[in-house]
Amino acid sequence: MIQIVLSTLLSVIVPLSIPVISGFLLGKFMKLETKPLSTLYLYFLSPAMILDTLLKAQLSLHDVAQTAAFSILNLLLLWGIAQLAGKIFKLSAPETAGLTLISTLTNSANYGLPLILLAFGQLGLDKASVYVVIQIILVNTLGVYFAARSEFSVQSAVKSVFSLPAIYAAILALGLRLLDWHLPSGVQSGVSMIAAAYSPVVLAILGTQMAYVKIFKLEPSIKKASYAGLIIRLLLSPLTAYLAMLILGISDLLFSVLFILASMPVAVNAVILAEKFNASPKLVSTCILWSTIASFLILPILIMIVAG
Repeated sequence: MIQIVLSTLLSVIVPLSIPVISGFLLGKFMKLETKPLSTLYLYFLSPAMILDTLLKAQLSLHDVAQTAAFSILNLLLLWGIAQLAGKIFKLSAPETAGLTLISTLTNSANYGLPLILLAFGQLGLDKASVYVVIQIILVNTLGVYFAARSEFSVQSAVKSVFSLPAIYAAILALGLRLLDWHLPSGVQSGVSMIAAAYSPVVLAILGTQMAYVKIFKLEPSIKKASYAGLIIRLLLSPLTAYLAMLILGISDLLFSVLFILASMPVAVNAVILAEKFNASPKLVSTCILWSTIASFLILPILIMIVAG
């Protein structure tokens, strides 16, 4: 078993860690700014990768429906666990909101997709891309609702979703596939070239973002909440994902892909929502840092389990 874990570590995690560490060093010592990098990711790399992958993906309507059902069911289960933990540990409303963000928002795009590509190949990436598009919609609707129920509005949530180019890329890809049309070969080659740059660049962005994650001296209540958040994200979320897929009858490669994506560390963007809506950003930042570090040890074991 140890040999298999080490093999997975060397073949999957080590290649991923090189651009992450490079990005971290650039952020730490060269003070590389994350805002222009995030713009590059959101408006250039992400839509190209989504468009390219969905146009070429070997997907069935059944896979898409199961992925959507899993995304919603798993989110609701994790939300319920976070609410229960908030009551058990007697957390304040902002701490419970932060715990909910930690429990439900995973780093499936700029960490998960490159990981899935290395672990399961192009077919795995095809299935993962559908999950990521659904997650983009959920983060900008239910994610905002979880962070600030009092400030949530359906109109602003819809506007937030449709301000992201990745959504239009997904709609374009879906329209072209339904009509059985194809992009001109030159355009397709250009989109594919941009998409090929996605993995190394977004991993470097992740490393840079990690360099700016603040380490706070935590108050006792927040420290207690951070332990709860890490337990939910690192230990309970894989079990919750397994339960959700058992209920929905998901199996084979789709099971493996969704299981790993649902077990990813806390999304770096969760701290943006936490800061904007005062959902205990200290708590969220702490869990982002430690869940990401722990994932380099936990994910190889989970990949070994599902691959076996």
